[in-house]
Amino acid sequence: MNPTTETAPIGVFDSGVGGLSVLREIRRLLPAENLIYVADSAHVPYGEKSREFVEQRAVAISEFLIAQGAKAIVVACNTATSAAISTLRARFALPIVGVEPALKPAAEVTRSGVIGVLATRGTLSGEKLQQLRQRVAANVQVLAQSCEGWVEQVESGDLAGPEAKALVARHVLPLIERGADTLVLGCTHHPFLAPLIREVAGPDVHVIDPAPAVARELKRRMESENLLSAAQENGRDYFWTTGDPQPVSRLITALWGRECEVAQICLPSPGAGEEIQGVSPPRHT
Repeated sequence: MNPTTETAPIGVFDSGVGGLSVLREIRRLLPAENLIYVADSAHVPYGEKSREFVEQRAVAISEFLIAQGAKAIVVACNTATSAAISTLRARFALPIVGVEPALKPAAEVTRSGVIGVLATRGTLSGEKLQQLRQRVAANVQVLAQSCEGWVEQVESGDLAGPEAKALVARHVLPLIERGADTLVLGCTHHPFLAPLIREVAGPDVHVIDPAPAVARELKRRMESENLLSAAQENGRDYFWTTGDPQPVSRLITALWGRECEVAQICLPSPGAGEEIQGVSPPRHT
């Protein structure tokens, strides 16, 4: 099957469900496009894994998405973007858009000159963040906060309980105490905790989510290559996971806001030579 520009999907992936924060912005901006989302739930989170492991997972998932006819790919994960975006762009001849912490808009709005970056250890230690910091935030103080447990908290589905609030406070309050008046969400899971982050940080603190900017960049890239669908009807959403589809389906349904069927896929593990396997596509939502 060779899908046309009208029907060819956009592929989006993350280590788990965090990339849905990017997917929902893409859906808002590009309602006519078909979207395929892959949650690599069998290996969530990426933040504590090696660069080589994350790169191999990103390649395997991208190969799967391309096999489904994807005309563009969004790496909806800061850690995977840092570890693998250069490799993916060198290997695959289609638009590939990544995610990076929104330091530039943060540097523009901060009044105190202090910015907090909430991210995984993998993102904070990556060369890409250091380069971005030097390029767009050299004149402000950037406080890096590794948020252990946040990805797992979102994956658990508890976004508002006492445990979630305590976890958020543990990482946010030290930044506020050090003068940060702007917080950058440096992991795509974090927007799902944004209400708690704002509650803990207070009304005078900016909280910046990069997802809308990612969607705009995707649209720009697709426009420049004449890949946007001109269909009048709304596009379809397809969801896949490398983990157990039942709990992932329940979680995606809760976060996406309507019932979603999630299919399971088996992708090559790093170092293995097995073929990519799959099951029949899930029903669209």
